[in-house]
Amino acid sequence: MTGSTDLAQMLATLDVVVRDGTFVYATVPAGHPATARAHAVVVEDEGVTLVLRSTDAEEFDVSATFDAAWLTLTVHSALEAVGLTAAFSRTLGDAGIPCNVLAGFHHDHLLVPVDHRDRALAVLRALRDDAREPRGAGGRPGR
Repeated sequence: MTGSTDLAQMLATLDVVVRDGTFVYATVPAGHPATARAHAVVVEDEGVTLVLRSTDAEEFDVSATFDAAWLTLTVHSALEAVGLTAAFSRTLGDAGIPCNVLAGFHHDHLLVPVDHRDRALAVLRALRDDAREPRGAGGRPGR
């Protein structure tokens, strides 16, 4: 299935689900056994960054940071889509919610501080609801 590039459609159909658990970032040497449990891996010149459940970081005695909730946007956006990341980033930023983004083939994944999870869900769902409102003249919501 090909992802959408229509920003209005993506925003109007946006929904968010929460992955169970608390996730953390950790940096490990290449080949570290915790890599097998990672939900995301980024290889950088300085080391290998893992995003894994906090319980897995503890089990492997890996120093970790940033206790995060993992939110998945269920809209299937194309990798070449323009504007979706800007829209949700601006919305979360305006609400003062930090966010780290991982792009998967099918969905965007957002890591937000655990204590901002519920507010992030509300803000993102409000973004969707605003996109569903009929627009009147001049782009203003209709009545």
